[in-house]
Amino acid sequence: MNWLARLDIDEEIVRNEGIWDNYAWHKRLWEECFPNAPDADRDFLTRIDRLEREFQIWILAQRKPQCPKWCPSNSFALKEIAASFLSHRYYAFVLRANPVKTIVRRGPNGETLLRPNGKRKSGKRMPLVKDDELRAWLERKGKVRCRDQDTGLEVPGGFRIVDKKPLEISPMEESHFSKKGHSAYHGGVQFRGTLEVTDPDKFAETYQSGIGSAKSFGFGLLLLAPINL
Repeated sequence: MNWLARLDIDEEIVRNEGIWDNYAWHKRLWEECFPNAPDADRDFLTRIDRLEREFQIWILAQRKPQCPKWCPSNSFALKEIAASFLSHRYYAFVLRANPVKTIVRRGPNGETLLRPNGKRKSGKRMPLVKDDELRAWLERKGKVRCRDQDTGLEVPGGFRIVDKKPLEISPMEESHFSKKGHSAYHGGVQFRGTLEVTDPDKFAETYQSGIGSAKSFGFGLLLLAPINL
């Protein structure tokens, strides 16, 4: 079961609540939309759009989110997503993601640096900015969503981008945030296009888990509309 909520919040309310960045949004939504479960997995996705005089927030979750106290009831819309919604072959989609590539850490002689357990040390993540790299990144996510942590096997994303339809890619925008006294940013890119489902079960998993990294900062949520081609 999935739930999709939309909150339309006046910017004055946001200022009064002291919500200044996407990480602050994530914390407040977790605390107030999913109360009384501090130790539960934060298994929800968000998208934060700043409009002219308000913020539009999307929440996709497997648990039913509640309306925060500071959100007017007429500004909170909630819909249960029927299983049949993910049974279509084609969808128009909008996705804000954090596309990155990892630079492998190497020693003075070019060797790959390893951890004591034999696995590679985590490399530095660099944002992708060129359109051809961004398209290739999204196409790879359709083929391989991630690697299973236990088996190391690739997990398919269950979709492909429809070549005959345009894929709009917005310029990268920096999304700054503060966490535990440290300031940083993510590079956000919006994709808008048409996808074809190649594996319904894996696509349903991708829809629930999101695409790419920085999901706690408003990235990875697919907004979908079924279409016929």
